[in-house]
Amino acid sequence: MARALIVACGCRGRELGQRLVDAGWEVRGTTREPGNSPGIVAGGIEAAVADPDRAASILEHVGDVTLVFWLLGSALAEPEVIGAIHGPRLERVLEELVDTPVRGFVYEAGGRVQRKYLERGAAAVRAAAERWRIPVEVVDEDPCDWRAWTDAMVGAAERLVGRT
Repeated sequence: MARALIVACGCRGRELGQRLVDAGWEVRGTTREPGNSPGIVAGGIEAAVADPDRAASILEHVGDVTLVFWLLGSALAEPEVIGAIHGPRLERVLEELVDTPVRGFVYEAGGRVQRKYLERGAAAVRAAAERWRIPVEVVDEDPCDWRAWTDAMVGAAERLVGRT
């Protein structure tokens, strides 16, 4: 059975997680705020408190994961934090995934975050795929269209699982 880790399991992340659960996946979703955990659990998703600005807190939750979804295309934070989670923190997570069971990574490249950060993150993900042979998908579907976005994310997961 495949297991996914959804980093930033807000409303869209919970929708994605529910679709994956319905398809037989086990899903874990992260939140920075412990008070958001009940909403995650209500969808049949395991909740985990972790902050993408602290790579180690994310890496604590990948030991039994097949795919990681990095859903931070519409993250709300100070510009330096946004730059970090689409730059050095993301790069650190990708580097550390080499020594884990993770077999694929899905990056959300669409959203409200400034384009320069999303492009930097997508480039980091593609570079990791080249360097460490991590199968990746970069999804730039507009998250405002929830159905199309969710379909694109599920499609990315299916393609990645088919490659492993």
